[in-house]
Amino acid sequence: MSGSRGECTAEVHRGRRSLWTVTPPPRSSPAHRRCDAPRLSLLGARSRELYPLAPGSSTHAFSVRMVWVLSLAAAAGAVVVFLVLRLWVVLHSRGVTPRESLSLVVVAGSGGHTTEILRLLESLSSAYSPRHYILADTDEMSAKKINSFELDRANRDSSTMRTRYYLHRIPRSREVQQSWLSTVISTLHSMWVSFPLIYRVKPDLVLCNGPGTCVPICISALLLGILGIKKVIIVYVESICRVETLSLSGKILLHLSDYLVVQWPTLKEKYPKSVYLGRIV
Repeated sequence: MSGSRGECTAEVHRGRRSLWTVTPPPRSSPAHRRCDAPRLSLLGARSRELYPLAPGSSTHAFSVRMVWVLSLAAAAGAVVVFLVLRLWVVLHSRGVTPRESLSLVVVAGSGGHTTEILRLLESLSSAYSPRHYILADTDEMSAKKINSFELDRANRDSSTMRTRYYLHRIPRSREVQQSWLSTVISTLHSMWVSFPLIYRVKPDLVLCNGPGTCVPICISALLLGILGIKKVIIVYVESICRVETLSLSGKILLHLSDYLVVQWPTLKEKYPKSVYLGRIV
């Protein structure tokens, strides 16, 4: 018994140089069973030293997944940083190239919004051409007002006879008394339809005055600049009805538009970034 224990001890102490420096006892002997556990532990330790992450092991698979996750996180972070920098550049780039005509997008809203925006267009020359009117797909009243406005304009001024205008329809981003949760979904849907339209038109100027439809349009125009396709000037004119606070669209576009025009001095005092020109409609 003592000889067997000595053989086992000798094997363990000399295991760092050679795992089999002593002739192993027969497999069926008690000495073999006593020496088997230390020998396997030593072999496992040596294997972990030589192959710390053996292919196919659970540790190796976990490490591979972690590498992929960290790589994706780093890539996503780089994209976010790039988009934020591009957004800053686009919002702070106010340079305008002189040109003979400007392609204009006008966002029409139901009721008073359309009336106000058409009054504003009366003071614009025929150089703002072609004009693309964008309205909600359920807004028939605005379509009639726009067609009547363009017909009267052509009859008054023969130089505008050849001025082109187009009507485009997109899904309404928010209905009256619509819940906020469903508004987010409908706005995303409206933006999904708006971006291909804005990409196709590639306007020089977007002019709007308050309807919820203008938010996805302005964001789509902003994306053209972020993606390096074209810098689009966004001008938002707050409704004359807004005396003390901006509308929800105005509060959003205060940070996204190039110029936000207010028609009351109280709004200028409350929102210094805005532009006050007096009553313009």
